[in-house]
Amino acid sequence: MSRGICLVIEDDADIADLVSFILSQAGFEVHVARSGMEGLDAAAALDPALITLDLGLPDIDGLHVAQGLRGITAVPILMLTARARITDEMDGLSAGASGYLVKPFRPRELRILADRLCPAKSPTGPSHSPAKDKQ
Repeated sequence: MSRGICLVIEDDADIADLVSFILSQAGFEVHVARSGMEGLDAAAALDPALITLDLGLPDIDGLHVAQGLRGITAVPILMLTARARITDEMDGLSAGASGYLVKPFRPRELRILADRLCPAKSPTGPSHSPAKDKQ
């Protein structure tokens, strides 16, 4: 069962492949965009459930991409970046990120954050509804 689409906005092919593999194993249908503009266009077209975003993109700074994404969607944005200062993380969160992970990261860290930001839905839905108890 698919957890929905994850849009990976990353210009480094090796990192994009690693992130794609990890998130595919987590149940996402992964699409990769190699630039900020391509990522913004893809986010508008794909209706993703999760977006990972590199800050060091070749055409637009990732902070500006995050702000643009917030004009398109409210889905979680997980920034994956080499920018490791606390001020970088605060800037990322202020720009609209839901989570921030510094490269190099462990695959398990990515999986845990993705699960936290975009929990898997049960195939049968909730088995117990408190609203039904009140009827």
